Amino acid sequence: MYSINEIFRTFGPEYMNSFGASMPNEHRKVIDAIIKCRTAACGMVVYECVGCGILHSTFRSCGNRHCPKCQNHKIKLWVGKQMKRQLPGHHFMITFTVPEQLRRFIRSNQRAAYAAMFKASSQTLKKLTPDPKYIGGDLPGFFGVLHTWGRQLQYHPHIHYIVPGGAISTDAGSWHPSRIDYYLPVRPMSKIFRAKFCDEMKKAGLLSKIPAGVWTIDWNVNCQAIGSSESSIKYLAPYVFKVAISDSRIVKVENREVYFQYKKTGSERWRTMNLDAKEFIRRFLQHVLPTGFMKVRYYGFLNPSCSISLDHVKKLLEKAYDIKFVESEPVPETIPPIICSHCGGTLKYCYSVLPFQMIPPDTG
Repeated sequence: MYSINEIFRTFGPEYMNSFGASMPNEHRKVIDAIIKCRTAACGMVVYECVGCGILHSTFRSCGNRHCPKCQNHKIKLWVGKQMKRQLPGHHFMITFTVPEQLRRFIRSNQRAAYAAMFKASSQTLKKLTPDPKYIGGDLPGFFGVLHTWGRQLQYHPHIHYIVPGGAISTDAGSWHPSRIDYYLPVRPMSKIFRAKFCDEMKKAGLLSKIPAGVWTIDWNVNCQAIGSSESSIKYLAPYVFKVAISDSRIVKVENREVYFQYKKTGSERWRTMNLDAKEFIRRFLQHVLPTGFMKVRYYGFLNPSCSISLDHVKKLLEKAYDIKFVESEPVPETIPPIICSHCGGTLKYCYSVLPFQMIPPDTG
């Protein structure tokens, strides 16, 4: 099987030469990291088998958050943490999507535009939840995940929010539940989201760069009842730590064409698409985030800095729903042991060799 790292090692240098100085620095860093990942350029880790004493060595990972080989272990840790924080009762997934006509602008102004998407969408939820027609609580709680890719690696920025079904009234000190099948109306959310994003672009001095037509069409907001939050947390986890495509979807690389699998929306049948290798890399790099940008954000009573603790929120929910919340036993966060290929014994860490300590191979 051909890996994404191998594709970058084969065609990445050519891609960088093609775009030269016009290439974003973040893209250069990602290409360089993926090419070096698990090679001598990243250094080495040495282990010793506790059974037979044989030494084993492996090249270190690059650790870049856009590298497909470096994030798998973080998914389980994040899911475990969110499971501990989940609340009883019904939940919703609310998705805010920008019009297609706006995507080119956002791709060229990612830091400002992504921040505006988060601010506009979160303020939309905060604006509508106090209305007694809907929920009547002034303090909702939710977290959002920025997702930028479609199934064919096309650029499709949107934000998924997981929202417990209700909000806290800080004046009354009580929980105001939403309907089980309805949280907030999507048409008002669409209009407010659009208006607040426009305001953010004015503040950033970028409004003149946006096609005027995007302000006259509906912006897509979807609100879906999901029951408990568990399934949605597991659904979102890959978007938090994985990249646009994994090695398992790569079918082959042939005649400078990358063949990969995808599924159409609403279908479970795998299809195969092929792209020129440089176009494949270009689409992959569209989803590289600005340096330091946080793609997961927590709001309201789910924000760790909120003055109302999560334990207090659980007590309000217990009272509102007349239930007793029983917290499940925490699952220990263990890393599977590394096994010796010779005797099956467990390997223990000995030492690391940093990149500058690596002895270059003898080419004489």
